Formats: sequence, C-alpha cells, structure tokens
Amino acid sequence: MFQLARFLYPLPDHRRTPLSLLKWWESRRPAFNLIVGGTGLVTLFAAQLLLWLPPGSSPFHLREVPMLVLVYALLANVCYSGGWLTELVLERFMGDDAPPAGPSLLRVGVTVSIGITLFPIALAGLDWAFRLIRHFF
Repeated sequence: MFQLARFLYPLPDHRRTPLSLLKWWESRRPAFNLIVGGTGLVTLFAAQLLLWLPPGSSPFHLREVPMLVLVYALLANVCYSGGWLTELVLERFMGDDAPPAGPSLLRVGVTVSIGITLFPIALAGLDWAFRLIRHFF
C-alpha cells in the first residue's frame, strides 16, 4: 500500500528543467504501464466471461484482441507523454509561477486511464443484458 501511495502522491520535480521533468515522468512510466496493463488483463478476462455467458451468443468476438491491445498500449503511452508536455508548457509560459503540476497530472492520468481501460466491461455487460432481455421477451 505504501508503494501505491508513493506512486500516486510523489514529490514534484523541484529542479524544473525540461530534462529533469522528462526524467521525473519517465521514472514513473513503468509503474503506469503495469497499472494500466494489469487493468487491461482484468478487462479482457471479464469481457470474455460476459461474452461467453448464456443466453445466446454474442455478436462480438475478441478475435482482434492482440492488435487492439498493441494499439491501446501505444495510445496510452502517447497520452502519458502528454503529462510531461503539459507540465513543460506550464513551466514555459508561467516560469517560476508554474505550479508543480506533475503529481496532479499523474493522478488524473492514471485514474482516467484505468476508467477507459475498464469501460469495455460495461459494454460487454450491456451486451449480455440485452441478450438476456431478448431471450425472455
């Protein structure tokens, strides 16, 4: 639990140079990828389970999952880089008055990434609910 709290509530980069900001963000990228990747595995398992549930068969299939996972991982990492760029832009335009936004941007980014990664479970659940309703009515 301490490691998670340290990841979600890190100390900001106090040097505030472009290189130090980049190092600050990149030192957290592996943990971000583990969190989002782990969430993705949960999503794949839960969505597949919901698609297999009776009644009937789902019109959706997870055949393209490997390609979707690769594209999603790439997009998640591109968006992660947006945190560093956002902090760099704040620093550039606000100078010394720029708040150390890294920790807040990191928390928001992780939270949004987890939510987006879990969203297919809701879609698979809706698919199952519609199949269930169609079966009884």
